[in-house]
Amino acid sequence: MLQIDNTIISLDLIEKKFICNLSKCHGSCCIEGDSGAPLELKEKQQLIKYYPIIKQYMNAAGIDAVNKQGLFYTDSEGDDVTALINNKECAYLIYEGKTAICAIEKAYLDKQIDFRKPISCFLYPVRIKQYSSFIAVNYDVWDICEPARIFGRKEGVPVYKFLKEPLIQKFGEEWYEQLTFAAENIKK
Repeated sequence: MLQIDNTIISLDLIEKKFICNLSKCHGSCCIEGDSGAPLELKEKQQLIKYYPIIKQYMNAAGIDAVNKQGLFYTDSEGDDVTALINNKECAYLIYEGKTAICAIEKAYLDKQIDFRKPISCFLYPVRIKQYSSFIAVNYDVWDICEPARIFGRKEGVPVYKFLKEPLIQKFGEEWYEQLTFAAENIKK
């Protein structure tokens, strides 16, 4: 483990390799699972604010799920999470061909909103858990991401480098620079 400020970081972020490979998995992480994407308070506020725009990108099943469940709900672990379609796929999921993508992110990329997507999605395969005195930053291994691990190993890209943008968004530039410094020096 590695500590930077109040975060405890798994060395897997440095040692393991990963590059999302949508051409192989087709966005399965947005379809599989037992809960919606965890949301921070600010993200719930952004969903409420931008839903009229995001809704224009969504499919009928997603809109129906939001109408029934709300923009988000509290799951069995007490986390506020995105609504789900049939207790499976994210209500904000849409398809481009056979690949699942995020309607929220699509609206962002079209410059319609300034909210990219929930940080829990943007950071995947890293999962963050807040404890009373620290934040755990861990690498999550899910079988559906095997193509990403294979691609990451082939290209030699560590998890933390693949996730540079969302890690900076979550923890800041200085934190990321410290992580990079640690990664480079752990190798030595």
